[in-house]
Amino acid sequence: MTTSMLGEPIARREDPRLLTGQGRYLDDIGHRALAAAFVRSPHAHARIVDVDVTEALDVDGLVAIYTHDDLEGRVGEPLPLLIPHEALTHGRTPYALAKDEVNHVGEAVVMVVATDRYVAEDACERIRVRYDFLPPVVGIEAARDAALLVHDDVPGNVSAHLVQENGDARSAIDAAPNVLELDLAIERSASTPLEGRGVHARWDADDHSLRVYTSTQASTSVRAALAAKLGLPPDRVEVIAPDVGGGFGVKIMHPWPEEVLVPWAAIRLGREVKWTEDRREHFVSATHERGQLQHVRVGFDDEGRLLGLDVTVWHDNGAYTPYGIIVPIITTTQLLGPYKPGAYRAEFFSLYTNTVTVTPYRGAGRPQGCFAMERTMDAIAEHLGVDRTVVRERNFIQPDEMPFDHGLTFQDGRPLIYDSGDYPATLEKIKKLVGWDDFAAFRSEARAAGRRVGIGIGCYVEGTGVGPYEGGFVKVETDGTVVVATGLTTQGQGHQTVFAQVVAAELGVPIERVAVTTGDTRRFGYAVGTFASRAAVMSGNAIAIAARKVRDKALRVAGEALEADARDLEIVDGTVRVVGSPPGAPGTSIPLATVAVLANPLRYAFDREAERATQFGGPVDVSKPPVAEGDSPGLEETGYYSPPRSTFANGMHAAIVETDPDTAEISILRYCVVHDCGTLINPRIVEGQIHGGVAQGVGGALYERMVYDDAGQLLNASFMDFLMPYSTEVPVVETDHQQTPSPLNPLGIKGAGEAGVIPVSAVIASAVSDAEGFAVTRMPISPSDLHELRLRHSSEGGPAR
Repeated sequence: MTTSMLGEPIARREDPRLLTGQGRYLDDIGHRALAAAFVRSPHAHARIVDVDVTEALDVDGLVAIYTHDDLEGRVGEPLPLLIPHEALTHGRTPYALAKDEVNHVGEAVVMVVATDRYVAEDACERIRVRYDFLPPVVGIEAARDAALLVHDDVPGNVSAHLVQENGDARSAIDAAPNVLELDLAIERSASTPLEGRGVHARWDADDHSLRVYTSTQASTSVRAALAAKLGLPPDRVEVIAPDVGGGFGVKIMHPWPEEVLVPWAAIRLGREVKWTEDRREHFVSATHERGQLQHVRVGFDDEGRLLGLDVTVWHDNGAYTPYGIIVPIITTTQLLGPYKPGAYRAEFFSLYTNTVTVTPYRGAGRPQGCFAMERTMDAIAEHLGVDRTVVRERNFIQPDEMPFDHGLTFQDGRPLIYDSGDYPATLEKIKKLVGWDDFAAFRSEARAAGRRVGIGIGCYVEGTGVGPYEGGFVKVETDGTVVVATGLTTQGQGHQTVFAQVVAAELGVPIERVAVTTGDTRRFGYAVGTFASRAAVMSGNAIAIAARKVRDKALRVAGEALEADARDLEIVDGTVRVVGSPPGAPGTSIPLATVAVLANPLRYAFDREAERATQFGGPVDVSKPPVAEGDSPGLEETGYYSPPRSTFANGMHAAIVETDPDTAEISILRYCVVHDCGTLINPRIVEGQIHGGVAQGVGGALYERMVYDDAGQLLNASFMDFLMPYSTEVPVVETDHQQTPSPLNPLGIKGAGEAGVIPVSAVIASAVSDAEGFAVTRMPISPSDLHELRLRHSSEGGPAR
């Protein structure tokens, strides 16, 4: 066995278990539990007139039916608004069960509990809800026009309005030698993880304690919410995230209505209760993202350097704002990418519509912002007749300008300051990787063969490692096993591998001896959650801090046993030894497992390592107190990491596409990524994150969109109608890495979880525009969309490619 160090591309340790069917997901738990099902609104906007459950009462196996009138105390109040903001002047959150009004198709109205899900669904079918239909508001344009209101007490459908600026952007644009205006759009999509949401709850009346399993990205936050809503002491609530089959942001909500209702019913009934959603429920009652309209006005000089940038965003937040206005804030602040914009003004309106609520989905506002900025850069290059990479390079923040303060406020309320990055070096790498300078020759060959090809590029900067904190616990057991726990959850990112690598490197132990637990409030009670590319930065550094504390204590205890100065000791392959001593030399080394024995005064009665410990002054040194003042028994420590501000990863993508002259099909011939996430813990896992992100980005660029009709009905709420890319549509992703360590954290790392998805729509739009000879301003783009654009361009007298 060898000690695994940072930077090694070792295989994911969790995969053999998951790939051989040994995973334990939510629906693998609680087979004897009662089952919950929900009556959900078929209307986008309506008042609830009456709920008649008479016919359902005769269903054999029915246990309980609940409406809002049954929800006592805080359970009957609106769900919490998780992240308030002063600009969110009209925040609205739903009730766990709709009270008087429903505001989107799929909103829960009645909860049914029965002996199994089939019986519960049968009972739901027999419940009659009478509605008074109200005209819905569907789409950003309708919300902006405000002829109809989603909430009667929200003027203009505006939940939030925010302006941020640095300098006088409008005056700078007016005075610029060149001015362009662009109208852009990104349509609605959704994350659709392989595993939907689910909750299982068990109440122990004797112990007055609640245990909840939930498919979540934030188990500790769910625990806090449940304790508050159900009136329980937090230490009487345990929340555990089992294996989670994908999250991508949809499972960061805490709590979901069902996460309150299922435990509440379990307490009321004194029985285990479980709910797992079906796929249609996920489409109509979970969350969506992406939908924005954007207007960009930009002024620049004859070299293409930005002098002023003014961006207005209209954001569709759906029927409610339980997660605040994080998405439009991220769009307008991270839109700037790696560029110096001159004077900058960003304004957004977050608007209510009678559609499913919008909350962060992988990228969380960044793909929209990147689309706006990169389409603007391409437009400037087109206007000036300059290579697109040249315009970008002329506007880059330079390495010697780091840290760079944009003069704006980031989503966590702290200044928008980039900590590190070398954007010119990354550009050179991406150009070389994709063959940018050689593309003209390739295009000529393709044209001669009757083919239409284009190349595109997109740059981004991503705020990662957002606070406020994460923690880590590290303990060396007396058999040499190292136990690690952190509160954030795992949904497939490889945390058990990455965190084990961090501990193995810090402690000098074989990675095979490290066991990692995540997302279990019984093991670690304080955490924030897994989202916003923060796990490695936050928990990685917290675990490193804890491991360093353990290492320091181990060297001190071993030094006493070996009668050596702790500064002269090192830990290699799980053994503490004197630096430079010959292998096996007596009195110069001690197993770390034995050090763990020596660190515990009650170690000797049962531990097999006790006999070995007697060689080093054991079993008891009566000349010293069992536990020194300020010390603690055992070889274990807890560490927390709280960053001064976010650290900013960055990267650049480039793609070569082919557009069929007849069918308008778009094929991706090559896709290249250069990414900078600082110090690499595991390049293999980083590349996996990038590949998965690109796959989702391709879906968002070419296939995935939520289609609503004017009545607010989601028309493609199934995998038969909601298009997703298969492996045949996802290109091979070619990657390279740029490493500029962050100065803000001990490990020098930056996040990588969302890097793959952020610029994909911008890159594909750039490449298709290059192939076709006209600008693509809306994404996603389908063959029919491209065909319509061709017709419009032709009717306007544009040249054919």
